[in-house]
Amino acid sequence: MNETELLNYLDAQHFSYERIEHPAVYTCAEAEMHRPKQATVSTKNLFLCDKKARRFFLVVTACEKTMDLKALAEQINVPHLRFGSAENLQRLLGVQPGSVTMLALIHDTAHQVELWLDAEIWQGELFQSHPLVNTATLLLTRPALERFFELTGHSLHFLNV
Repeated sequence: MNETELLNYLDAQHFSYERIEHPAVYTCAEAEMHRPKQATVSTKNLFLCDKKARRFFLVVTACEKTMDLKALAEQINVPHLRFGSAENLQRLLGVQPGSVTMLALIHDTAHQVELWLDAEIWQGELFQSHPLVNTATLLLTRPALERFFELTGHSLHFLNV
């Protein structure tokens, strides 16, 4: 699925969203230059795996926060966390590095990727999320994302960052 197909899917499912086009962004600092004027949660999405790359995780927090992988591993209850390879990212979520997004879970039909959200940011009302590419951002409400996760069959797990 590409961006157009994702947007068609969202439209067919009657999702409401705003799309903002911008130059390619690879970091939160670059994304900040294109931040919308309204209050939103700018998300940092990390594709992680355990030491043997048998379990995969999509961890979502706010751009402003730093992640301690050792502390995160303890919360998720795995001995060791590391960044997943570009190959596994493409295979499981269908995106390239720099385009990691919660919306890529639409590709994880085998449910191999666990979704872990920062409990603090989940209190937000409006979230920024790439539509499978890093040249645009969608603004989606928390209820819309909850419905998206339900449609893709992904349970929400919460952690403290």
